[in-house]
Amino acid sequence: MSTTAELLKGAAELFPDEVVTSAHVRHFELPANAGKFALITLDNGFDHTKPTTFGPQSLANLNAAIDQVEAEAANGDIVGVGITGKPFIFAVGADLKGVELLKKHDEALAIGKGGHDVFKRLSALAVPTFAYYNGAAMGGGVEVGLHCSYRTVSKALPAFSLPEVFLGLVPGWGGCAILPNLIGAEKAVTVIIENSLNQNRQLKGKQVFELGIADAIFEGADFLEQSLIWTAGVLNGSVTVERPEVDRGEAWDQAVAKGRAIADSKVHGAAPAAYRALDIIEAAKDGDLQKGFDAEDQALADLIMGGELRSGIYAFNLVQKRGKRPAGAPDKSLARPVTKVGVVGAGLMASQLALLFLRRLEVPVVLTDIDQERVDKGVGYVHAEIEKLLGKSRINQDKANRLKGLVSGVLDKAEGFADADFIIEAVFEEMSVKQKVFAEVEAVAPAHAILATNTSSLSVSEMASKLQHPERVVGFHFFNPVAILPLLEIVRGEKTDDASLATAFGVAKKLKKTAVLTKDAPAFVVNRILTRFMGEIQNVIDEGTPVAVAEKGVEPLGLPMSPLVLLELVGPAIGLHVSETLNRSFPERFKVSPNLKAVVEAGKRGFYVYNAENGFKPELDPEVAALLKQGDVVLTEEQVRDRVLDAVAQEIGLMLEEGVVAEAQDIDLCLITGAGWPFHLGGITPYLDREGVSERVNGKRFLAQGVASVPA
Repeated sequence: MSTTAELLKGAAELFPDEVVTSAHVRHFELPANAGKFALITLDNGFDHTKPTTFGPQSLANLNAAIDQVEAEAANGDIVGVGITGKPFIFAVGADLKGVELLKKHDEALAIGKGGHDVFKRLSALAVPTFAYYNGAAMGGGVEVGLHCSYRTVSKALPAFSLPEVFLGLVPGWGGCAILPNLIGAEKAVTVIIENSLNQNRQLKGKQVFELGIADAIFEGADFLEQSLIWTAGVLNGSVTVERPEVDRGEAWDQAVAKGRAIADSKVHGAAPAAYRALDIIEAAKDGDLQKGFDAEDQALADLIMGGELRSGIYAFNLVQKRGKRPAGAPDKSLARPVTKVGVVGAGLMASQLALLFLRRLEVPVVLTDIDQERVDKGVGYVHAEIEKLLGKSRINQDKANRLKGLVSGVLDKAEGFADADFIIEAVFEEMSVKQKVFAEVEAVAPAHAILATNTSSLSVSEMASKLQHPERVVGFHFFNPVAILPLLEIVRGEKTDDASLATAFGVAKKLKKTAVLTKDAPAFVVNRILTRFMGEIQNVIDEGTPVAVAEKGVEPLGLPMSPLVLLELVGPAIGLHVSETLNRSFPERFKVSPNLKAVVEAGKRGFYVYNAENGFKPELDPEVAALLKQGDVVLTEEQVRDRVLDAVAQEIGLMLEEGVVAEAQDIDLCLITGAGWPFHLGGITPYLDREGVSERVNGKRFLAQGVASVPA
């Protein structure tokens, strides 16, 4: 059998670029004469912008620190051991860059086993152990603390989670086994499954304490000092830690069943991680931790060698890295300052945009529209939203007053836009209307002002074609709801110059949006792919496949909602309009569905009705069913899935040939951040590669082997 040190040495050789975390041991006398104490501090030598992680060498360093304190504890030199992190960071878990490099199951198994072997030594020491969660703690960072006898948490802690299921893994260093045995299965399922699958929801310090993960909570300013005073109390008996008894009866089984229902609703059985985690939680009911650790090792190794984890890491890197350094963006030094924003229109979309610009840029924002009533309504919406932020204590009264003072509305564009640097239109999606608006704006705006359009599918070049200065027109396409979806498609028209484009990217960054550069092609990225996807579903329904079969066909993708529920959210009229726009450009691939047309003409909001009797599940609206005229070609669910995926693979292949975006990675980034496409798929192209669709349709993969997949 390999020793832990040998295991970690072998793993470290596979990962030469690890950012290594040190484990410094220092000693001091505890207050109240409680005795000599050893404190291990995890620190990678960088500031808080590079959080501390555990790669193989980092685990080896912690293992060596435990060697030292183990000997001291055995000799009676110390009364306890604590573990904490550098300022603002406790530790954020395994170093995923190393995980991507693993090619064999036994290498993956060594990573799981190595972490367990090191961490569980903390609970085996001859003296009590304490974890002091002073800052951000995720994954393995949370788990190293779970192996300690006691835990404290800082009130200022901003982010605490077990995000593994979100990425396609399980908490594999004790989380699945220890957490339910500490706080009960129901709370553990919330942390491990529900929070993870809700876009990796984080806990704050107060919630960590309320859940019972931490035994005590202290203010951030003197957190370590207060934790050590408390530790002294625990060791000398003046502080008693009481934890509620864990219910190992029916409540445990119900919690696991609830977890399975959550997983089904989120990933529809399409990704294995949540189910593997639930199996381990279910088996942990008898409190046998070692059995749980062994199951975690096995699950971790299996998942590391599977496609979902690689896709999850790929998606994570897209959002965290590529999303922050957009491909093809001009040099940021070319960007011009934006000190005032104009918004043409005062409807709901325009008002949401005004609020976003106001909150993020904190500069004057002026709305215009065709009559005073609309203008007042738009400004009123922004004021009401600011009041809501104030009511939730997200901003204080001073800031609320300042933001309200910065937003205004006028009828006269000359008055509103004469000194604006960035003017965005959000008017009716009709080319002639948008061209007229831009002509009016150009006549009154300063020469340097950017003219941005929020069009979802119309040509930015055509919109700019009648202007004297088409070089300053740029597409700036947001996704609804504007405050929630991060994507911003920035469209370069034929004449758009670098300074205008750089300014648009600069504004996007201040708006905290994920900006992707796209060519001026019909419907850009997200709407083109979704329209092809939804169009193929619509085609099979029109040809004769029942609605329920068509919808179930794509369920294994684990999408956030079914295609027809998405259509309802977008609005059938908008869906029809985009399909008509794309039909004019690509009639052979984008049909206009007569059934969708009939649904829109009948004024229906969608294909479904919802009622309390069936628990508000979607049911085909009888009035819509009466409108549908179908052929007699009935496909199976599998045939539907093949048809839809083939269509999407073909469209993405064509988009990449046309240079709509720089690479397949940008397609995935757009779908993840603009359409909520699942992280565990890595967007869409890794899934198409994994299922063999890319090669079947285009004769080649979208991504090289080893990108979002196990290296060859």
